[in-house]
Amino acid sequence: MGLLALLRKLKSSGDRELRILLLGLDNAGKTTLLKSFASEDISHITPTQGFNIKSVQSSGFKLNVWDIGGQRKIRPYWKNYFENTDVLIYVIDSSDKKRLEETGEELNELLEEQKLHGVPLLIYANKQDLPNRSVAAEITDYLNLVNVKDRKWQIQACSALTGEGVKDGLEWAMKQMSSSKGKKK
Repeated sequence: MGLLALLRKLKSSGDRELRILLLGLDNAGKTTLLKSFASEDISHITPTQGFNIKSVQSSGFKLNVWDIGGQRKIRPYWKNYFENTDVLIYVIDSSDKKRLEETGEELNELLEEQKLHGVPLLIYANKQDLPNRSVAAEITDYLNLVNVKDRKWQIQACSALTGEGVKDGLEWAMKQMSSSKGKKK
């Protein structure tokens, strides 16, 4: 089931525009996930130097996904995209254990941002198809996610390349957006 099918399933959400912010360090797999959401070819992905936006409309339900580059020089600009975010998706390269500390620091900074206060958080533990990956439970412990109390959160093991786990995470995110219908930040 692709993104369009999920949107049709949730068409009862009414005429609402929803905004998803897709962040994470460079090479985590954000753009591959974005293209996977849109059922696009993922065989030729280049690093995002700025941002990518994908919008999908179905039965009066519009979903805007903003994929912002994750290179160190771009990260200070992430704050320009926080306004009106319905769900924050944070992508982690599960196979890059050397950068777990850096990704954790970036995530903690995001969680402290006032404009993102209370915004549901979906963490994709990406690249689970690689043999040297950390499993989602290890990442949860390492990032001390159990202490995140100011928002709903979910960590989802996935592989943007194979599509495994991507749908499950998206369904969780869509439920969060659906359940917050009518609430204004």
